[in-house]
Amino acid sequence: MPSFLLLEAICIVLFAGVPPSLLLQEVHVSKETIGKISVASKMMWCSAAVDVLFLMDGSHSVGKGSFERSKHFAITVCDALDINPRKVRVGAIQFSSAPRLEFPLDAFSTQQEVKAEIKRMVFKGGRTETSLALKYLLRRGFPGGRNASVPQVLIIVTDGRSQGHVALPAKQLKQRGVTVFTVGIRFPRWEELHSLASEPRERHVLMAEQVEDAANGLFSTLSGSAICTTTSPDCKVQPHPCERKTLETVRELAGLAPCWRGSRSTDAVLGALCPFSSWKRVFFTHPTTCYRTSCPGPCDSQPCRNGGTCVPEGPDRYRCLCPPAFGGEANCALNLSLKCRVDVLFLLASSADATPEGFQRAKAFVKQFVRAALTGDSRARVGVARYGAELTVAVPVGEYQDVPDLVRSLDSLPFDGGATLTGRALRQAAERGFGSAPGTGLDRPRRAVVLMTEARSQDEVAGPAGFARARELLLLGMGSEDVRAELEVITGGPERVLTYTGPQDLFDQIPKLQGKLCSRPRPGCQAQSLDLVFMLDASVSVGPENFAQMQSFVRSCALRFDVNPDVTQIGLVVYGGRVRTAFGLDTHLSRAAVLRALSQAPYLGGVGSAGTALLHIYDKVMTVQGGARPGVPKAVVVVTGGSGVEDAAVPAQKLRDNGVSVLVVGVGPVLREALRRLAGPRDALIHVATYADLSHHQDALIEWMCREAKQPVSLCKPSPCMNEGTCVLHNGSYRCECQGGWEGPHCENRALRGDALKARGSSREPAGGQPLWPSQLGLPRRRGPPGR
Repeated sequence: MPSFLLLEAICIVLFAGVPPSLLLQEVHVSKETIGKISVASKMMWCSAAVDVLFLMDGSHSVGKGSFERSKHFAITVCDALDINPRKVRVGAIQFSSAPRLEFPLDAFSTQQEVKAEIKRMVFKGGRTETSLALKYLLRRGFPGGRNASVPQVLIIVTDGRSQGHVALPAKQLKQRGVTVFTVGIRFPRWEELHSLASEPRERHVLMAEQVEDAANGLFSTLSGSAICTTTSPDCKVQPHPCERKTLETVRELAGLAPCWRGSRSTDAVLGALCPFSSWKRVFFTHPTTCYRTSCPGPCDSQPCRNGGTCVPEGPDRYRCLCPPAFGGEANCALNLSLKCRVDVLFLLASSADATPEGFQRAKAFVKQFVRAALTGDSRARVGVARYGAELTVAVPVGEYQDVPDLVRSLDSLPFDGGATLTGRALRQAAERGFGSAPGTGLDRPRRAVVLMTEARSQDEVAGPAGFARARELLLLGMGSEDVRAELEVITGGPERVLTYTGPQDLFDQIPKLQGKLCSRPRPGCQAQSLDLVFMLDASVSVGPENFAQMQSFVRSCALRFDVNPDVTQIGLVVYGGRVRTAFGLDTHLSRAAVLRALSQAPYLGGVGSAGTALLHIYDKVMTVQGGARPGVPKAVVVVTGGSGVEDAAVPAQKLRDNGVSVLVVGVGPVLREALRRLAGPRDALIHVATYADLSHHQDALIEWMCREAKQPVSLCKPSPCMNEGTCVLHNGSYRCECQGGWEGPHCENRALRGDALKARGSSREPAGGQPLWPSQLGLPRRRGPPGR
């Protein structure tokens, strides 16, 4: 043991797990210029005879994450190279403790092959021996290359933290005519990158984290050195101020702390003050100049009008972010085209009280409206009728497809005079204003009557207006402030009335009328009783991400219903490797509780069977003991990706035969035949291309459910009787005839014998053999008479 001990206490504070910065290189230009640089990056294309070799750092100091970003940068560069044996050849070497040839320059002859091979590169790990990799190239040259017969470009992607001397081998490579680019990753040491790169160094040093910017800088330099011609003549390479950063750990003296010191001459140990140090992370900045190519952008001409914002989407394409008042055209022009499918009948007051001037104003408005709304992509059809004492359909709906012909027909429309019988005109418009409908149900376009009048009616309007609305006509009213109250009675509310004070104010109502014609109220059947079960495909063919989109879709649908025991009950079944009732019909008694439970539904995985899940619903869910209510409409909505439905057609029909409607929402680019069979003879099927598109079909699904909720139902379907009891309808109710020693309203109890039977009474049936109503059975009372 030595005579003297020297102990010096140095406390070191380290910050582990330093996250990489996203802005280690920043070009100080305007947002508009950044957009132009981005556009130019997408236009880059190098089609020249040149050998390009990537030398990629795979050492531990880089790490696997940054190595993947290096691969992404290399693939982005390849996107702009015309790779073929006669033009651009590409190879790659990965280095760490030793260099490893990933693939030579003559290995692949297409861009797709090179990119695929770069993606397959595996991170090596090890020391950062950049000098060994450079010496490897000095000895062997570019592997598979064409030597000095074509330009040679070396792209070194590294953090610049080599464990050897790199300046000399790099200098020798550059003396042989190799153009060297250095591309920093992670927290690069810029001094080493500068020593490796060709002159002028500010044009040959880049940062891989900003991929588009780095690719732009690379090709800007190549085009400037005549190796490649990469952009159109209108594009220019320009210098921009930029700043590079690197993260270093520096040691600072933090103070002094007591420590012990020994002496060689004695055995004495003396106390002293020793330096106390700490380590800190410090960003060092390196101001420099970056050369980037920028091209004239499609937004330079400011094509977006009315306050719209231009967003470039390529060298010659753009889109406009338009204010809400404007219609999304390329230049945010006022878009009045009727994109919705609607038949519109303008009903013009032509009575003496309406005056010839008012009638002419109404005609001028209709002419202006059809010129603006009936453009080439419009799906609307327009007709015009006038009325005084009688209704005259001057232009039948859809008769004129050509707008000029329609306008000329309006010019010849005469003024009648006479009484103002608006109520009579509304009834006649509902009966014969639209001719024969081109379809029924969802196939029929929306039908709207636009009443234009400045005169109060001389007959009763509420009844005829109700008659028209009952025939599914949308009534809209336009008039002076004097007739607002009457128009509100006719249309059913102030939101369907437009008033004006003069001719110009009238024409300003065109956008509002267009909006009202195409806006639809969100469908729903809040007050309609319904037992609804969603069945979600949670199999491996769907996957957890798509299953989450299913959950979101079902939650949005559930928001449309009044969930409580007297109105709508909702249940959920999920299926994958097994079938599971996430919650039954009577589990959750409020919409909030249902929404929470839907969010917590489990993803199961495994191979799913839709047929097994439907049988589970038949046996366990759509039953009285499962919470289903007799006399209430019942529906099952199946949301599936289409796999595992081959066995589902028969169980689905079994449910339908038992009074349960089944709708299939099939997701996928191809509609499988098995889904068509599952949908049944009524074709209860909604086909959705992708899971992200589910929300676009929500209204159609709600309309179907509400329509099913209005269908007649049988109190005995599904049978409320348990244990093989028979349901018998009688005088608007039902009773259960029990078998095999069972008794009770639903045959739910074992029959008692002897004295026990006398104690309970001989039957649970009410005196006189009267049938049991659902309320007598302890079931929720249904709103409205049974069967509606």
